[in-house]
Amino acid sequence: MTERPAPFTTLERPHRHDAVIENSEFLAFAERADTPEVALAQLAALRARYPDATHHCWAYRIGAVYRFGDDGEPGGTAGAPILRAIEGQGVDHVMVVVVRYYGGVKLGTGGLVRAYGGTAAECLRTAPQVQVRPRLTVRVSVGFEHLSTLYHHLGTLDTARGEETYTAGGVTVPVHLFPEDAAAFTQALTDATRGAAILEDLGFAGGDV
Repeated sequence: MTERPAPFTTLERPHRHDAVIENSEFLAFAERADTPEVALAQLAALRARYPDATHHCWAYRIGAVYRFGDDGEPGGTAGAPILRAIEGQGVDHVMVVVVRYYGGVKLGTGGLVRAYGGTAAECLRTAPQVQVRPRLTVRVSVGFEHLSTLYHHLGTLDTARGEETYTAGGVTVPVHLFPEDAAAFTQALTDATRGAAILEDLGFAGGDV
């Protein structure tokens, strides 16, 4: 079995917070991102949505992986404060982009740090959050004669199902369940089908609520 990932807190849905600081507009956008590719796609979408903005500064943290960008602001005044805001709010698998429209008043390095970090922190503080407990994925194959038995046992636990694949003799379906339920589910289904069910542990493929 692969190493069990720890539960984490992330965002339930995308969230936005706007602020005006010394005539500059700061638009903070926070969203769950489970891979760097997803995070950078969110950044690209906001750049396309606000092409006339002065800066699009950002940071993401996904487990031990993190990156940030100042997008033309002085080094260390935008991306790093946004990352510190993510860490300070105790959330993970999160991308934050702060879009700035320059208002004609220079904020200085300290002012920029406070503006970017503070706007990001307030966006995350007010965003709806959710606790994620990673699930274990088990691929289950049963004959058609045991299909109702499989569905019955799935209904007794908090599980989620992937896409079913039908063969000439039965069905194969990925089952996502909490690790503490895996042994009992495997034993119960094996007993109910008299060993006919085939179960393959696929490890932790990602997080499910």
